[in-house]
Amino acid sequence: MMYYPFFRGKQFEFLAIRELAPVIARAGFTPIIEPVHESFTTLNRTLDELILHGATSTVIVNPRHGAYKDDGEDLAAELRDVFGDNDAVIPALLLTPTMSLERARALITQYEERPFTVIHAGFSDGKGLAEHLPDTDITHVFLDAQNTLYRRPFRGGRRVLISDGFIRKKNADYDEVDRFSDLHVTYSELGGDGYGDFLTVGDFFAQGGGPAYAVAIHLTYIDPSQDDQMFVAHFKSDSNDTPLDPAGKFSQALNKLVAKVDEPNSPVANTSAVREFQELHERGHFPGLGYVKKLSIKHHIETLAGFHGRV
Repeated sequence: MMYYPFFRGKQFEFLAIRELAPVIARAGFTPIIEPVHESFTTLNRTLDELILHGATSTVIVNPRHGAYKDDGEDLAAELRDVFGDNDAVIPALLLTPTMSLERARALITQYEERPFTVIHAGFSDGKGLAEHLPDTDITHVFLDAQNTLYRRPFRGGRRVLISDGFIRKKNADYDEVDRFSDLHVTYSELGGDGYGDFLTVGDFFAQGGGPAYAVAIHLTYIDPSQDDQMFVAHFKSDSNDTPLDPAGKFSQALNKLVAKVDEPNSPVANTSAVREFQELHERGHFPGLGYVKKLSIKHHIETLAGFHGRV
């Protein structure tokens, strides 16, 4: 138990999970999935792939975004019907700022006979909640890794700290490099048993997006000369005045990425995702922006698996 990447369950994220299922299993990582689309087909297929390779996943049964944000009963019922009490698929309850203590306790009561996860996402009465938790296998995930006072009542339990290392901007406004996180190094010092992040997407959700005036490719890397801190490099297109020619913009950004990873002693890990970027460069092929995001996510997870020596 170590790394908990947080996925919102979009198509390109599910593809990344399925393609990386062997890596996720070997590394002992546990994806957290917040389903945002109404169809169960892709979710179930993704969970089946993880189970096939021996990986554990966590699925939020009361999402705050997407198709189930107002009522997750159908989602919870689907998971019960398809996966039953399979401990490889762990239900998670998302506790938000607007949720009452009574509502939180009612949700937890439904799962107190099996292992489950509580995701603390701005819920205010941590002390009151801790006093009424059942004596079962509970993992606590805190989306605000810095709020140590709130975490205090849950000492003695399994605690996972998550921070959003991705500073979201307009693509044209990114600097060349931003600091991403050091949680992969410091989580135990902060009282955590594991850590997580929102990948190279950030804690942001939108059903769709408008036309891209600029294309940016985001690659994380760990710098040993900076105490193994993680940074994110942004490779941006140059012609950003109109939304026309996304393939050309991608080519401009990809040229910069390939030049960076080809540098002697490049800090960017030589992952399968990086090699696929290099192949796209050689072929002069634009696979679509969703595919580019998938590769960025894959590289991030592969980089952390390599850091922990679990590739």
